[in-house]
Amino acid sequence: MVEYSLDEILADDPLGLLNEPKSRAKALNEDDRLMSSFEEINTFIDKNGSEPKKSTNMQERTLHARLEGIRQNPEKIEYLKPYDRFNILQEVEINSIDDILNDDVFGLLGSDDSDDIFTLKNIPKEREQTDFVAQRKHCKEFDKYEQLFEDVQNDLNSGNRKLVKFNERFFEEGNFFVLKGILAYLEKIFKPQKDKFNKLDARTKIIFENGTESNMLLRSFGKGLYEDGYFVSEHEERVLNKLSQITDEDNKSGYVYILESLSQDDKISSIKNLYKIGYSTTDVKDRIKNAINEPTYLMAPVRIISVYETYNMNTQKFEQLIHRFFGKVCLNVDIFGDDGKRFTPREWFILPLEIIEQVIELIITGEIVNYRYDEKNEELILI
Repeated sequence: MVEYSLDEILADDPLGLLNEPKSRAKALNEDDRLMSSFEEINTFIDKNGSEPKKSTNMQERTLHARLEGIRQNPEKIEYLKPYDRFNILQEVEINSIDDILNDDVFGLLGSDDSDDIFTLKNIPKEREQTDFVAQRKHCKEFDKYEQLFEDVQNDLNSGNRKLVKFNERFFEEGNFFVLKGILAYLEKIFKPQKDKFNKLDARTKIIFENGTESNMLLRSFGKGLYEDGYFVSEHEERVLNKLSQITDEDNKSGYVYILESLSQDDKISSIKNLYKIGYSTTDVKDRIKNAINEPTYLMAPVRIISVYETYNMNTQKFEQLIHRFFGKVCLNVDIFGDDGKRFTPREWFILPLEIIEQVIELIITGEIVNYRYDEKNEELILI
């Protein structure tokens, strides 16, 4: 029987089975990406003299969120130590109460009274707050979303997309939002159903620009966006394409219009957010020429705010549906015509203009059945 030494066994490895395995290229790519993103933070500090903060500037706020994400990940901290030229990832030695207060990187001990779903202030926490914080995790396939975020950022910088005040009607798969300065991509809405409060809700898959993802509830996401968020509008070209889909085969049925009164009567001019919502089968400018003599226009001149051309529909029914939806905020006032007769106009409503415009779009898409108007808070509520 032939005996071999350990060195002889190790040396006789023609298939390389005992060689140290090589690290995969993917890991190197991820490390490179992490180093590059951290270098953006270094560049910011180099230029501004301080680390990025949770400011109103979207770029700075994104870098702030990225830095806080790194600080929560020991593996990232360990990898980035050689590149931490401003010592922003160094652990702080705690020897006193002052050290604890000075090391409050998450603002948990601050006195800011503003609502913040990332800040733990009161116990017990609301369900939405707990849900939002608990479900954030690293997105393993973030590389396939990076180009999407880059394209949206470029569109925002060029003006092809805009930040719009958030409303739940924007909840569609494939849409982008900005939550606390961070771009978010709503990739999936799973099985929408009503919760115990009879509100429509669903689990989601949301990808964030800082490399995390969440399966938070849709209503939790909406709460955060109402408090500090925006909807990212569609690309300008997509909007124009939608508008250009009317063809010669479509039948123009009239106009739905929004007017503002120019009355000098105190009982009219003192009312904020007073608008007339009406319809006409003729040009609106011609329709309002005699407004000063017509009770339906409050016996006063009016200003045109918006005009919507309608096609292939009963425009009068369209108008009636709007009136019914806003019935609780209808103006209740008596107007007297030139003949002395009393008239009570029923087409004037007291509510923000943006709400009227949103409802018109919801009626067009058929989604209006899922909403009601909360006149106290002046907002649309998903039911």
